[in-house]
Amino acid sequence: MPYLTTEKRAGIFANYGGTAEKTGSIEGQIALLTERISGISQHLQANKKDFSTHRGLMKMVGQRKRLLAYMQKHNLQGYRSLIEKLGLRK
Repeated sequence: MPYLTTEKRAGIFANYGGTAEKTGSIEGQIALLTERISGISQHLQANKKDFSTHRGLMKMVGQRKRLLAYMQKHNLQGYRSLIEKLGLRK
């Protein structure tokens, strides 16, 4: 399971969070979690009995869900544009 490189992580924050230095932005955190979730999902398709990774995946999905709920409450326009960019909640 390859981890995100520093360049890829900076690219995600640059695309969604504004700049690569804004690592605390909610949009960037949600995009980063989405990238990690998709990578772990691919890993679990090949390794169906990896239960500890499955638990980590569920924790990440819950964290992303909480961040999306916060963003929906505080910045509805940003929320709508972000889920459209990421392809979430069709």
